[in-house]
Amino acid sequence: MAWHQISVITNENMAPKLADFFSNLGAVSVTYMDAEDEPVYEPAIGETKIWSNTQVIALFELDDDPELIKTRVLGKFKQDDLQCWLHEEVADQEWERAWMDYYKPMKFADKLWVCPTDQEQVEPGTVCLTLDPGLAFGTGTHPTTALCLEWLASHDLTGKTVIDYGCGSGILAVAAILLGAKVAHAVDIDPQAITATQSNALKNNVQDKINCYLPEQFAPFQADIVLANILAKPLIDMSEQICALVVPDGQLVLSGILQEQAGSVINAYQLYVNFNPLAQQEDWIRLDGVKRR
Repeated sequence: MAWHQISVITNENMAPKLADFFSNLGAVSVTYMDAEDEPVYEPAIGETKIWSNTQVIALFELDDDPELIKTRVLGKFKQDDLQCWLHEEVADQEWERAWMDYYKPMKFADKLWVCPTDQEQVEPGTVCLTLDPGLAFGTGTHPTTALCLEWLASHDLTGKTVIDYGCGSGILAVAAILLGAKVAHAVDIDPQAITATQSNALKNNVQDKINCYLPEQFAPFQADIVLANILAKPLIDMSEQICALVVPDGQLVLSGILQEQAGSVINAYQLYVNFNPLAQQEDWIRLDGVKRR
């Protein structure tokens, strides 16, 4: 099946209105893309931040008339607010398979493989975590997750208790168990993350060692290792809460932090944690250290 794809660049104020209008005209999907390589970081709770110049892309069925759609859009919005109007027909494809063509086995610290289904690696002295793209963030391809996986694969986790705070796909909790941890507790505000974590635990046969919670279900306790791969602002806001989850002399691993945010996060935790030198991948950094007695 093929589709009419219509894209147009507009400003951040007009983009949501244009997207809604495309939907009202029968678009089967509408997405936003950055038109100028402008980063957008950390929206507030309930806020959707988009780019100053945003490309709005709408897909319509072939029975729809792209010229009529354009006429209606131009009748609704000022032409000066709409730039680079583009119409093309695009072929349908198996999007999950297309992603799998991009997602390849990854190795961390010569000890941990993260692989899509049917590409599992068997190598002496390593463990393999099977994970496919799904409902929640976390496949190991993003630097924030990769930095945490590298830390896990570089440490002796034998018999440790782990809290994965903001678990996403559950990749860190699953990796910890495969690397020898006794039990992992996965917490996330998103019910889809809980579903994804349970699914990935089952896929890797570690479901009996991973407990999943929404925040209201989680009774805080202290663990040997606490991982929090979220974002700088919630890390700062919850610094006391997160540190309280770590046993004295336990390990704390923080990620989801941009290089320029590192100082603020360190300041929020320095009363509680002795940090090691930061680790960096691209623009992202990881902070890890030992909780003071």
